[in-house]
Amino acid sequence: MLPVSKKRLAEGVFFLVVMGLSFYTVFHGQDMGEVANALRKLSPWALCVAVLTALFFVSAEGIMIWYLLRSLSAETTLRRCIVYSFIGFFYSGITPSATGGQPMQLYYMSKDKHALSESSVVLMTVALIYKLVLVLMGIGMLIFGYDILRFYLREFFPLYLLGLGLNTTLVLILLAVMLAPKGIRSVLMRVEKLLVKCRILRVSEHRVEKIEGFVGGYREAVHFLLAHKRKVLNVCLFTTLQRCSVFVLAWIVYRGFALQGADAVTVMMLQASVYIAVDMLPLPGAQGITELMYRNIFAGIFTGGYLMPSLYVTRGISFYFVLLTGMAVVIGNLVLSRRQEVDS
Repeated sequence: MLPVSKKRLAEGVFFLVVMGLSFYTVFHGQDMGEVANALRKLSPWALCVAVLTALFFVSAEGIMIWYLLRSLSAETTLRRCIVYSFIGFFYSGITPSATGGQPMQLYYMSKDKHALSESSVVLMTVALIYKLVLVLMGIGMLIFGYDILRFYLREFFPLYLLGLGLNTTLVLILLAVMLAPKGIRSVLMRVEKLLVKCRILRVSEHRVEKIEGFVGGYREAVHFLLAHKRKVLNVCLFTTLQRCSVFVLAWIVYRGFALQGADAVTVMMLQASVYIAVDMLPLPGAQGITELMYRNIFAGIFTGGYLMPSLYVTRGISFYFVLLTGMAVVIGNLVLSRRQEVDS
């Protein structure tokens, strides 16, 4: 294991390299004059609505964290929970497979004196429902929109199936951990010992503790789910709204350019297919592959020279703008914490 500082540095360098390659791929060979002219035609109202939609997408997680923490009688504010959400988005966006978000949320929640058990249960519940809703949407799209997906995704259709399969597998594993924790713990321990025996992994007490914590955390989560069924149902419905908000962003941009011919359901399905396909890939923010898929899938939707401008607006707002907002929140939170330490 690298020391934390070196690990963060390595992740930061990796993120910048991937971002640089993504920007090169997106901007290379483009007539930026034509792109700028097309961008000027975007309705200011559509731009404002798209920005608010992206901010709502991230803030919605904070609303759910606040809602569930209050169910556990934890004292917190909605504003603070939205801060946790932006912190999570930022660290998820700069780490491979979005692995850094939840640990940093736990760190900041523990600094705010929230019990680790409560914070873990809430974040695990939100994460499980978040994935579950995505999987159910993906399966529904496959059943009811198969022809549309096959027509527009073409060579990326197998990647969509892979992404849906990986997300489904993860949800099934999490459900198995919650419903049969002892059996899953035994399996994970045996796999860990086998990998150590084969010298693929080194002996590590910390890894064993992480496995114990992972299984134990979801065992607590299932108790919470069973005790708050109605609240969990509300979170499921709100998560569906949250997911749809980011999928509708492409449609807002489409109408903002005054384009016609494609219906809202098709545009939202295609945007959702991109998210599902890249969600589990080990790239910070799924950079590069997201832009590549968008260019190929939406080529028949954003016609008349609007494809690249729509990509810059849609991806720029839904990821890079929110990422910068999250970074500002992280820096602001750090400055505020240091001021409080000095004052005390």
